[in-house]
Amino acid sequence: MEGTKEKIILNIGGVRYETYSSTLRTFPGTKLCSLTEPHAPSIYDYDPTTKEFFFDRSAEIFSYVLNYYRTKHFHCPIDTCRSVLEEELAFWEINETQLASCCWLKLNNKEVQPEEFNIWDENERTDDQCLIVQTERRDFSWRTRWQPKIWSIFEKPFSSFTAKCLAFVSLLFIVGIVIIFCEETKAQFEFFTANFTFVGYSEVSHDNHELYYHQAAYLLHLELFCVLWFTFEFSVRFCFCPDKKLFFQNPLNVVDFLSLFPVYIELFVAGQIQRTPSLGLWLGFVRIVYLLKLLKISKLIETPLILRVLCYTLKSILREICILLMILAFETLFFGSLFFYGELLGSHPSYTGELHFTDILVCFWWALITLTTVGYGDIIPLTTVGQVTAALAAVFGMLTIIIPIPIFLVKFKSYYDIAIFKQKLKRSKKC
Repeated sequence: MEGTKEKIILNIGGVRYETYSSTLRTFPGTKLCSLTEPHAPSIYDYDPTTKEFFFDRSAEIFSYVLNYYRTKHFHCPIDTCRSVLEEELAFWEINETQLASCCWLKLNNKEVQPEEFNIWDENERTDDQCLIVQTERRDFSWRTRWQPKIWSIFEKPFSSFTAKCLAFVSLLFIVGIVIIFCEETKAQFEFFTANFTFVGYSEVSHDNHELYYHQAAYLLHLELFCVLWFTFEFSVRFCFCPDKKLFFQNPLNVVDFLSLFPVYIELFVAGQIQRTPSLGLWLGFVRIVYLLKLLKISKLIETPLILRVLCYTLKSILREICILLMILAFETLFFGSLFFYGELLGSHPSYTGELHFTDILVCFWWALITLTTVGYGDIIPLTTVGQVTAALAAVFGMLTIIIPIPIFLVKFKSYYDIAIFKQKLKRSKKC
């Protein structure tokens, strides 16, 4: 009890501070914490008469440092120079990453709302949890013990070495089934092109049929091998998923589920496919879902920081993007209509039959291509009104695209600085 009530007097630049020694022990390993040790008077500038430690440092910043030891929340003055603050924190052996988010924004002159500062934390938390619901479980069954481990192995590729190996195997199977799908599509196209006409079935040799079905059976077995792996992987992930509802709300999981059906359906109706080859063509069309599995590669490969910041920036300016698309749609309709009627009404009799468009929809296509400054040249204005319309469309198109770019860059830089700061904070906490 006597130790907790022991007081220490500090003289910082001529300003006296008095606090409990227990307060200075809040953060071990710092300079203020070392003042509570018995040999501190022999190390630092200690006056036995006044019983105070003297430090020739900034008293204004130290008041915030001492408040940090009291509340465990570090804030700083608004008008403080960043280099001065870093020098003072280095002297008191405090990491600058402990600075509160609100003060960090002011110190770096970032026009970001405090709630936007926490977006990175929320997204990181969502990515790290990966549908794991942090609930307290009172039972100690084998499923409770193994569920987090197995779920991390199958859902978080970078959580362990085993998870990395499993992610690599999954990546090979995804690439393999896409290659098989392309080969099956090529074989079906060549077979139907050679053996079928718009009228119906054509006469072909029996050897040609045998060669096609032999190749199709070989590819089907390879595809079945890949799908069996996907079935095993999906079943394990579904069984050990803590929240089934959130599991199926993920589009990638829905794609994984739908990709299991084409092969099993073909195995059940294999005899009917030989009698009705068009059914196999429809099943091949359903296999397009295999291409969507390529989206899972983004999950198996660690996304660079700059790409993650880009995604969060696009989410933050989604409203501005929608407004931009609405403006672009209005300009397309306006300049497309103006071009259509300008070319028709201003056309010279000698231009008859030389117009490069047949209806107003083609003019809308021309307007969109001109506004986006692509300009394929498939449609050109032949009249003075059309040429003026084309010039105005090109100018307004450039302005429509250029004006939002600074808004995007400012947002992107703000989020990137926040992400860098958060990563520094995370590394300091790990250390």
